[in-house]
Amino acid sequence: MTKNIFVFPILLMMVASAQPSDKVVDMSKVNPISDSSAALKRGKALYATYCLTCHQADGGGVPNLNPPLIQTSFVTGNKEPLIKIILKGLSTHIDIDGESYSNNMPPFEWLKDQEIADVLTYIRNNFGNKESAVVKTELQKVRSSLKK
Repeated sequence: MTKNIFVFPILLMMVASAQPSDKVVDMSKVNPISDSSAALKRGKALYATYCLTCHQADGGGVPNLNPPLIQTSFVTGNKEPLIKIILKGLSTHIDIDGESYSNNMPPFEWLKDQEIADVLTYIRNNFGNKESAVVKTELQKVRSSLKK
């Protein structure tokens, strides 16, 4: 018990002092079609940075707050609604497969198209999901439609 008292403050300090990586990847030179394993690897890193806190390491989410990413129709179905939520965020409750979730999700429109494609490809191909990749051109099309 005494050991746990000291671990929690240390974890809090680690999270509070976390800084974005200084490593910069020029996403314009990335070809996801020729190297899907690289896209999945990049997507996994992006998931760990931006998604893991709410959707958890196993993609299970948090009941009634953050939806799971494990074989839900929202993840495995039409890509466009999923892309829109990444770009615009979500500030209302959402029903997915008969369950309701109410936690706000911030927009990630500042991520590059390739980064969003990579993280969604990772999500759609992990946590028991085996779906088609999301490609940069799909992101560009949806992003463009939202500007109209």
